[in-house]
Amino acid sequence: MSSVERIWFTRCPVPTASGLAHRQGWLSEAFGAAGLEVGVLQDAGPELARHHFDHDLLGLFREGGNVPALAARSAGTPTRLIGLTWIEEWQSILTRPGSGIEDAAGLRGARVALPGWADTRAQSFPRAMALHGVKGALAQGGLTLDDVTFVEVPAELSPSVGRDARGGRLSWPGLEQLSRGEVDAVYVKGARAADQARELGLAVAVDLDAHPDPRTRVNNGTPRPITVHERLLEERPDLVVTFLAQTLRAADWAAGNLGPVREILAGETRSGAEGVATAYRGDFHRSLHPDLSDERLALLRVQKDFLLVHGFLDADVDLDAWAAPEPLRLARERLAAEGVAA
Repeated sequence: MSSVERIWFTRCPVPTASGLAHRQGWLSEAFGAAGLEVGVLQDAGPELARHHFDHDLLGLFREGGNVPALAARSAGTPTRLIGLTWIEEWQSILTRPGSGIEDAAGLRGARVALPGWADTRAQSFPRAMALHGVKGALAQGGLTLDDVTFVEVPAELSPSVGRDARGGRLSWPGLEQLSRGEVDAVYVKGARAADQARELGLAVAVDLDAHPDPRTRVNNGTPRPITVHERLLEERPDLVVTFLAQTLRAADWAAGNLGPVREILAGETRSGAEGVATAYRGDFHRSLHPDLSDERLALLRVQKDFLLVHGFLDADVDLDAWAAPEPLRLARERLAAEGVAA
C-alpha cells in the first residue's frame, strides 16, 4: 500500500524542463489523472519550503542546485538521483570599469567577495558557488585560490524558496560591495545578476561560459540534479516515470519555442527580458533534456569532490549508488510509444 498522498515539486529560478512542464500545466494534468494533487514549494510557507534544501518530504521532486542535493544526501536523507541537466547560464567574474582587471590573469592579488556561511551547509550554496566559480576563473589564468584575497560578504538570499522568497529583490552577494570599492571582483551567474550588473554599470572580466572546457564552470547548477525521495521511487515508480516523461515532453516543446520559453523564464528567474537574453544564450532551449550519461556524472563528481574538500558536505557521496537510471529510460520509452500511437 502506497503512503504517497500528494506530489510536491520544487525547482530553482533557472531554465528547467520541469519548471516549463509545471507552467504549462502538464504536471498537474498528468498527476491529476492518477488522483494526486501537485503542491509547489515556491508557493508554500516556511515549514514546507525548507524541504527544497533538506529534501525530507515524501512525494517531492526537486530539480535544483547540486549543493543542497548533495548536502542532503551526504547528511543521510534518502534521495535518489534520477536525472542531470546542464544549462549554460552566464557565469562571470565582474569588476568595476577601469579597475585594471580585464582577464583571469588580472585577478592575481584581487580582493574577491565570498558570501558567508548560512545556517546549514545546504543553504550555504552562495558561498560554494562563489568559491568554485572563482576557482574556475583563476584556473584560466594559471592561478589558484591562494592568489586572491577573499573578503566575506553577507549572503542575503534567504529565504530563496517559498511564498516569502525575496531573492529577486535583493542584490547578488558582493555586488554592492564591488560598486562601493570594498572588493575588486565578484562571481555571479544567471539572469537576475545580469540585470543587476547592468544597473550598477559593472564590467565582465571573465566570461566563464566562453571557455571550451566545461570543467572550468562546474558549479551549483552545472550539472543540475533531479532528485526524488527514495520511498516514492520504491512505492510508486510509475509516478517517477510520469514526472520524467512530462519533463522530457517539456524539453521537446522548448526546443521549438524559444520566444515562449524566454517569456516563461522571465517569470521563473524574476528577471527582465534583457537579463534572460544575456544569461541564456545560443541554443540553450534545445538542451533542457535530463540524462544520466557518464559525462554528466563525471562532471557532478568534480563538484562533489570540491564540496567535500571545502567543507560543504557531511560525508562523501557514492554517486553510482545514488543514481537511478531506470525511470528515465522508461520515461523515454513511454514518450516514444505515445509518439508512435499519435
